[in-house]
Formats: sequence, structure tokens, C-alpha cells
Amino acid sequence: MSLTEQAIERIRQLIKDGTLPPGARLPPEQDLAAELGLSRNLLREAVRSLVTTRVLEVRRGDGTFVTSLKPELLLEGVGLAVEMMRGDDLLEITEVRRLFEPVATALAATRITAAQLAEVGRHLDAMIAAQDDVELLNHHDDAFHRAVFAATGNQSLCALLGGISGRTLRARVWRGLVVENAAGRTIAEHAAIYRALADGDAPLAQAAALMHVNTTETWLRENLGPSVPGPADEPPR
Repeated sequence: MSLTEQAIERIRQLIKDGTLPPGARLPPEQDLAAELGLSRNLLREAVRSLVTTRVLEVRRGDGTFVTSLKPELLLEGVGLAVEMMRGDDLLEITEVRRLFEPVATALAATRITAAQLAEVGRHLDAMIAAQDDVELLNHHDDAFHRAVFAATGNQSLCALLGGISGRTLRARVWRGLVVENAAGRTIAEHAAIYRALADGDAPLAQAAALMHVNTTETWLRENLGPSVPGPADEPPR
């Protein structure tokens, strides 16, 4: 490892062994550098890196603190990393979504509350009302799935799937603009997921979600190939 990586690992170790628990303030820079046997420049580089990954946060005038280390915070970087992927990488991410999302939807069917089901239904109704507005339709499409993920009660799963699914939102918008009756098919697939959730039928919910993700993946494979349109190539919205 480079010296900076070694410095990062030493701070991480303090966090992992509980010396610096979530919410703890880091000792003064000079003291921490001496304790870890690092130069102050190396320590600063390590701290900057850990701030970027949301392990640490700098509070102006107050110091540097360990964050809450909650999954939704630490896994936030997944979505940012996925946003940089293109072409075949996007197809790989869609495969990952196919592996995880149906199982998560099945889990949601066993845990979803009446209030959570109502939230999922609200976004389905909004999708139906927005059939002629692709942007709004896809906004509620994304919100529909996030509400389903939330019903699992698993914050790590929510954060991971939220990061993965968010990247495909632009692709779904593009698909909605160029594929005839995409809105109708999308709504029908979401309605099938909703009915399975309402019935508490985990196997059916998993099957409906798998069918839905597979529709998107199949279209991507047939139409995108090795390259995905970048900002300059995106269709007008």
C-alpha cells in the first residue's frame, strides 16, 4: 500500500476497534499524527479521502468527526460510481439489479405495512396519471421501487439497490421516448408487482419483479450494445 493508503487504514482501524465510534471527534491533528506515526500532510490526505467516502465529516469551526456510519451514508458512493459506467458496464449493473431486486421485492411482500403499501400504490396511481409525461412517469417509477425497497426494512439493501436502480433511470427515460407503448407496458408490470405485494405473495412478487427487470435488460441488450448515449447524445426531454 502507498503511505496514504496505510494512513487511511490506520484511521479505519481506530474506527473498527471502537476507539473512534460513530459520532466521535478526532483528536487534534498534531496529536493524532503523532499517535499514528504519520506526518501531518499524510494525515490530512487520509482524512480528505475518508471525508469523500463519508466515513468522516468536517464541521467548520468544530473539528472532524466520525459519521453515523449508517448504510445509506456509506453506500451512497455506489450510485456515484455507477453513474460513471457506460455501455457494457451498464449491462453488468442491470444484471446485478436482476439478481437482487426480485429477491428484495419478495422480502417486501412478507414485511410491507398498510402504510407502506399505500405509498407504493400512490406512486403507481401517479404513473398511470402521467402516461403522457415520460419524465414524471419515470420519476414515480423510481419512487415506486424505492418504496418497495424501504418495505424490506433492510437499510443496507435499500441503499445498495437505490444506487443501482438510480443509474438506469435515464435509460428508462430514453426507452420511454423511443419505444412505442413503453408507458403502458411499464405500468402493467408495476401493477403486477403491486398486486403481489398487496396479497403478501412473495413468490409472485419475485416473479413479477424479475419479469419487469428482465424487460429493461432485454431492451438494453438489443439496443445499446457496447455504448450508451452520453450527455451530448441524449434525446430531448
